Amino acid sequence: MLHPEKIDPEIRKRAIEMKKKDPLHPINLFNISWKDENNEIRHFVLPKELTGVKANIIVLYAKDFPSGSHKVGATYSVLMEKTIRNEVDLEKHTLVWPSTGNYGIGGAFVSSRMNYKSLVILPEEMSQERFDIIRKYGSDVIPTPGCESNVKEIYDKCNELKKNDPEHIRVLNQFEEFANYRFHYYVTGNTMIETVKRYHIGNERIAAIVLGVGSAGTIASGDRVKQEFPEAKVVAMEPVQCPTIALNGYGGHDIQGIGDKHVTWIHNVMNNDAVVLVDDVDSKKMLQVLYEEEGRKFLKEFVNPDMVDYISDKFGISGIANVIGAIKMAKFYNLNEDDNIFVVATDNIDRYHSVMKQMAETYGKLDRAEAKSRVERIFLYQETSGIFEGDKYNRERWHNLKYYTWVEQQGKTVEELDAQKDQSYWIKHQEKVHETNKLLEEYRQEHIDELRKVWFDE
Repeated sequence: MLHPEKIDPEIRKRAIEMKKKDPLHPINLFNISWKDENNEIRHFVLPKELTGVKANIIVLYAKDFPSGSHKVGATYSVLMEKTIRNEVDLEKHTLVWPSTGNYGIGGAFVSSRMNYKSLVILPEEMSQERFDIIRKYGSDVIPTPGCESNVKEIYDKCNELKKNDPEHIRVLNQFEEFANYRFHYYVTGNTMIETVKRYHIGNERIAAIVLGVGSAGTIASGDRVKQEFPEAKVVAMEPVQCPTIALNGYGGHDIQGIGDKHVTWIHNVMNNDAVVLVDDVDSKKMLQVLYEEEGRKFLKEFVNPDMVDYISDKFGISGIANVIGAIKMAKFYNLNEDDNIFVVATDNIDRYHSVMKQMAETYGKLDRAEAKSRVERIFLYQETSGIFEGDKYNRERWHNLKYYTWVEQQGKTVEELDAQKDQSYWIKHQEKVHETNKLLEEYRQEHIDELRKVWFDE
């Protein structure tokens, strides 16, 4: 996934062909990468006329991944690792994917391509598009009460299913599965490093990454980035409506894709440098500017029109929220023209047509004055409020929040929780990448004949 150019040329050619011809064909698993068919990294640098800051805000965008989100990489990694380690049985088990959206969509995509039976658990208030896509990919879905913030209700349903049928149910929980962490540490983190060097952006270093915390998979990329650039700041973005890590807070929000009211097991909070709060309504309002014609028309008055058109379909709500957080941190850290900040556009607008319709109904369609007001207030003149730095005691507070979910409710041990305070714990999980690659190669060699029949419809 990090180096698709190393895939057997015959398989790579077939995968690229089937991406357009049959996007649900199993060989599309080989298209899970931040790189396109020409091995170019899918990224862009936001125009500074739009961000209002000197630093380069670099966006890795996931629109062209299979399933339309980079979460498919995390779900593939989780299922692949369990398959090659014989922890799941194709003939026996139903895979349960607890999610607030994109992980469930990725789980549905990967499960069906690998012939597993699957079930996605999703809050009922998520966008209708999410439910439709999951079913389209061949998975069942169970809605649970609440919105983005109601992760405990998802856990409760998973525990109920497992209790009722322990022999056949296997829960693949993104919030605790280290294969999710490893995908982003190794693939996303190394892709960020390659991007600044390969495309000679700024000083070819990374000053900060700013990423919303859902499962805390994507932010694992920061652990790899800091190994290459020790000065880099890893910043967790949270909704101001539910500032869980920042203020031990609670509430509901609509930055879809970010679960909260708990600190995930795979979140290396002891390596986080700050938390930044972003308003969910602001995120949706700026997405509406990119979505509606009047908004794009205004942006084209001062931003290259081709660039406006290019980026207009690359963002979802969380991607815009990440950009707002990056703008705040660029100002907070006084970053200059040579400095690079990374964000990720986790999914894209195809998840949010219904949300944009609701926005138009609630706030009205955009005119030039409203678009101008939003761009200036939310991007160009964004304040450095709601920022909490990761000093010694804040990091300990963030870490200690794990206890209530993971030890009291989910059965983890205090001993392992204590072990997470030391970076050696995380390094051990990072090093399993190499063991996994070796096991994967051995698995493919053992099953190559049957795999080729699937890949090439033989």
